[in-house]
Amino acid sequence: MFMAYLPPPNYSRAITPQGKVAELRLELNSGGKKDKNYSAKKIALKKIVANMTMSNNDMVALFPDIIACMHIQSIEIKKMCFLFLVNYARMRPEIATKAIPVLEHDMENSNPLVRALALRTMSYIHVREFVEATVPLVKMLLKDADPYVRKTAAFCVAKLYDHDRHMVEASDLIDRLNSLLRDDNPTVVASALAGLMDIWERSDAIKLTIDYHNASKMVAILPDCSEWGQTYILEALMSYTPQESTEAALLAERIAPRLSHSNSAVVLTCIRVILYLMNYISDQKQITALCKKLSPPLVTLLAKGPEVQYLVLRNALLILQRRPEVLRNDIRVFFCKYNDPIYVKVTKLELIFMLANEKNIDEVLTELREYATEIDVHFVRKAVRAIGKLAIKIEPAARRCINVLLELVATKVTYIVQEATVVIRNIFRKYPNQYESIIGTLCENLDSLDEPEAKAAMVWVIGQYASRIENADVLLEDFLFSFAEEPVEVQLALLTATVKLFIQRPTKGQELVPRVLKWATEETDNPDLRDRAYMYWRLLSTDMDAAKRIIMGDKPAITAESERLDPQTLEEMCLNVGTLATVYLKPVQTVFRSARPRRLQDSPALQRPPNSHLANASLPLPPPPSQLQQQQQQLLLQQQQQQQQPQPLPQPQLFQQQPLQPGQAPGTDILFVDTNKSLSMLGHGGQASDIDLRSREALNRTASVANGHGTIPQQPQQPQQQALEEADAYFSQMRIQEQPDAFGGGGGHGPTGYLVNQYAPQTVLHPSQGVTSNGDLLL
Repeated sequence: MFMAYLPPPNYSRAITPQGKVAELRLELNSGGKKDKNYSAKKIALKKIVANMTMSNNDMVALFPDIIACMHIQSIEIKKMCFLFLVNYARMRPEIATKAIPVLEHDMENSNPLVRALALRTMSYIHVREFVEATVPLVKMLLKDADPYVRKTAAFCVAKLYDHDRHMVEASDLIDRLNSLLRDDNPTVVASALAGLMDIWERSDAIKLTIDYHNASKMVAILPDCSEWGQTYILEALMSYTPQESTEAALLAERIAPRLSHSNSAVVLTCIRVILYLMNYISDQKQITALCKKLSPPLVTLLAKGPEVQYLVLRNALLILQRRPEVLRNDIRVFFCKYNDPIYVKVTKLELIFMLANEKNIDEVLTELREYATEIDVHFVRKAVRAIGKLAIKIEPAARRCINVLLELVATKVTYIVQEATVVIRNIFRKYPNQYESIIGTLCENLDSLDEPEAKAAMVWVIGQYASRIENADVLLEDFLFSFAEEPVEVQLALLTATVKLFIQRPTKGQELVPRVLKWATEETDNPDLRDRAYMYWRLLSTDMDAAKRIIMGDKPAITAESERLDPQTLEEMCLNVGTLATVYLKPVQTVFRSARPRRLQDSPALQRPPNSHLANASLPLPPPPSQLQQQQQQLLLQQQQQQQQPQPLPQPQLFQQQPLQPGQAPGTDILFVDTNKSLSMLGHGGQASDIDLRSREALNRTASVANGHGTIPQQPQQPQQQALEEADAYFSQMRIQEQPDAFGGGGGHGPTGYLVNQYAPQTVLHPSQGVTSNGDLLL
């Protein structure tokens, strides 16, 4: 028996791109007359589309063969050929233009599907020749006998406007599109409205106005349209401005049945239109009835998938701020489920916090207590922070909230203890000199604190209540042991707490304060820390009473509702309910730059929304600079009237008290300024400023008088007073005393609003200035 050896096939040799194109071209041209169903061509086209989907640009070499296949009268083959044309036309426009005669011929086909497909394909291609050739064809097919073709032509006008708006505006395409609003087919009317709305969104020169008669007709055809057609019509109703309250009420009642639609887009768009029309309804009973109708569909949408739930929940945050009566009694539906994604749970937590009140606080605290024992650390932190914010929001329930926090602290879980420390600090700021019995519990868990925010919160508590904590100096000493390695947030807190300790208990703080001030002024590179240290040093060296009034004075009250959107942003967001722009809880243009801003149009029927219980979230503004300057001037006058100034701290090297010079009158102070260092030079890279030069000139004049080279002025303290006033003016420009920070001292971070939100200490939020956060109310 003889056996022949066959070598194994060489699998390592890959097919080159040119070989694949040649192979597909061969398959595309195979079949001949025997293949009456064009099965071989369909298989080859499917392979080409698959390669095209994978971004294989080598398929562009098959352009002539694809154009040849367009003549085949098979709608399946035409779809694949047109898809190839749309994908590669901009890469080979000189070859793609050869397909224009084929497309024009197909628009005369007896099959309306072929006519619509050819027109849609031409409008997709962003090539100049195709755009110019599409205009006369769209004008012709806008009058087609088939409604499907007219609907396609309506959308093509909007596509042409996207390609070349000037050409469309110069033609009568928009007028022809407007005439389709009188079409007998509801689908065509809805498509025309969608095209007009898209053009209006992109144009500044076109204004879309709808009167009550046309709006009534649009509402009448709603039941006859598809779900997307209903969305287009409802969206167009946002351009209708009611002139009478009865018109808005009647229109809202007529579209209310759409709230029970199975499509989420229809429901959310209907909610948006009803919320919009409520602004023009004066009858409070009608508004209450409409609010009751909005609640069930929102609750029903929570049974959808997590993505739809998240969108609904984010929109519910807006609706609660605008119309709190919509979901006032539905807090149970927002309780978290075990299988909810974390983004859904966090948003539900925000809604629970907004809906909590004195009646349901016990139920809410029980639920939050369960959340704080879950596995997800991020969600647990949010739950603990929500409990603390509820203590600030609902004063009668503060004690119950604190008891829950103490139960959680007793678990000794590190991240729970740290989060509880942060929120308890905020509770102390809200209720000063109350609930001080829990300070001991916090001090027992100092070893669990390793995060900067928790450390800063605990240091603030120690400094603020140093007079009640017996070993406050020892606790601060432990924190100061690692002062150089701590982040700036903790260093700032330690600096302020040490100064507070010295003010309240001078004997225990007199050793710590000079050491901390020396570290902060000589061994740090952070300008905020250094400037604050110099400010404290100068303040303590000048007037202890003034220092106590400033550092330990009353601070603006904090509020748990600090992140409420400003009225303008809330108005704009409510006009975009149901869109992705509302997910961010920010003005639409900050998310989508090309978005058209929306505002309520003026009308005799326009009713501004009433102030709800959620509206009193604005924070008190800091006093104007002029008032601060007056306070500083009064402080200087008091200093001049005092005959003896207590000096509990040695003055920094900046200001040195020297013995009397020959010829100096008693009670006359000579202020010596180190020419190498000065207070005003610290923030200017070591360069002498105008204040330095003027201070030196004043000192020279005073010294010459003291040495007998001149007469003693009537006011011997004038040079010192002038230098102090100029230094105060310098600090006033820096707005230091106008900037109380989160730890009780003055900082350099802009106007601080004393917020509960402390996760981002460098981000200052102030509702009165229209600044919003990233949308997370429980940061």
